[in-house]
This record gives sequence, C-alpha cells and structure tokens, in this order.
Amino acid sequence: MYEYKFIRLELKGFIESKPRQDYHQIVTDHAKEGWRLVQILTPPTGAYGSATHFELIFEKQI
Repeated sequence: MYEYKFIRLELKGFIESKPRQDYHQIVTDHAKEGWRLVQILTPPTGAYGSATHFELIFEKQI
C-alpha cells in the first residue's frame, strides 16, 4: 500500500511562467524523507491558456 502527497507549485510571470519555489530542492527534500516523485501534473489552464501552477505527486510505501 502507498501513501500519496500532493505539493502545489505556484507559477509566476505571464509570458515566461517560472516556479515560485525551487522544485529541485522540493524533490530532493522529499526523497530524503523516503518519498518518490511519481508525476508532475498540469491542472486545467488559466487565462490565455497559461498554467497557473503544477502539482508534484509523491508516493511512499507504508
């Protein structure tokens, strides 16, 4: 059985959207705690077809 964790990663900017947080560090920190990155999901887009955030999905065996 697995436990799942969802981390919302907000984006900033309009033309060139960039993450507000260091996603490399988020993945590294969670890996140290035993979490495995499963997927990065882009939810439905905002105005003008641009994404407003990503969802990082982690899993850990329990």
